Amino acid sequence: MPAHTISVSEDSAGQRLDRFLASVLGTYSRSQIQRLIEEGRVQVAGRAGKSNQAVKAGQVVTIDVPEPSPASLEAEPLPLTIVYEDSDLVVVDKPAGMVVHPAAGHAGGTLVNALLHHISDLSGVGGEKRPGIVHRLDRGTSGLMVVAKHDASHDELARQFHDREVEKEYVALVWGTVHAGRRIDAPIGRDPIDRKKMSAKARRSREAVTRIVGAEHFGRALTLSRVAIYTGRTHQIRVHLNAIGHSVVGDSLYGGVHRHVPGDLRAVSRLDRPFLHAARLAFKHPSDGRRLEFTSELPDDLQRVLDALRQHFENPES
Repeated sequence: MPAHTISVSEDSAGQRLDRFLASVLGTYSRSQIQRLIEEGRVQVAGRAGKSNQAVKAGQVVTIDVPEPSPASLEAEPLPLTIVYEDSDLVVVDKPAGMVVHPAAGHAGGTLVNALLHHISDLSGVGGEKRPGIVHRLDRGTSGLMVVAKHDASHDELARQFHDREVEKEYVALVWGTVHAGRRIDAPIGRDPIDRKKMSAKARRSREAVTRIVGAEHFGRALTLSRVAIYTGRTHQIRVHLNAIGHSVVGDSLYGGVHRHVPGDLRAVSRLDRPFLHAARLAFKHPSDGRRLEFTSELPDDLQRVLDALRQHFENPES
């Protein structure tokens, strides 16, 4: 087990412990160091350290780093569309129905299992070899995701997400008429009654901002919206659109499934998931800073519904 002992210099006094160690230990990223601190593997002057504590001149910091162990997750040869890949990151087009992370009820068949099969150079730290998931999409949402291949890349991409430098745009079919330019600024938290849901009326919530940047109307019944999000809260688009009375079509959790629809809208009854797709993703490359932008066409199940709606509303007698 590798061990490091470091004495805090006068120049470093006052820095956060995690930042101090990241600057001194060039082979370990800040996120790796934070995990080691959480696991109790970092001591400051003989006591367990905390990531946000300020270090003092002359203090001795010791770090024990476990050897990476084989992943407990199994690689699975699942279909996976890789849009872009280099030594730092991979951009994938996640299909609807695929869970991102293994969890209760979803031990396999996840995006992580697929990544372990398709990508040979995913690195890991803190004792476990695992891919660097930077952000997530709901199980029923399809579209673009970026995955970090190592911790330095993960740190920089996570910073860009935190600082709202990443551009994320979705396509959503919603009930009713919603216009481009509409901004939804409503904090989101766990629903106090139904723990499977999030709510814009929760007591404990976090800032969330969504904006409608494009709209195609199908009479007054439906709007095909392009939606940009400036934060990344759980179920954010689905919660925000439901909160303003325009639920995502096909979203059974947030009021988007209507049992009875008129004949001109019958195409939506073919959906077995929310009409929500992560269509555009743009960010700076974590190593060289160049701007990367990716787009994804609607998957077949959503495109068929959209084609049927357009055909009817363009030719109402057909």
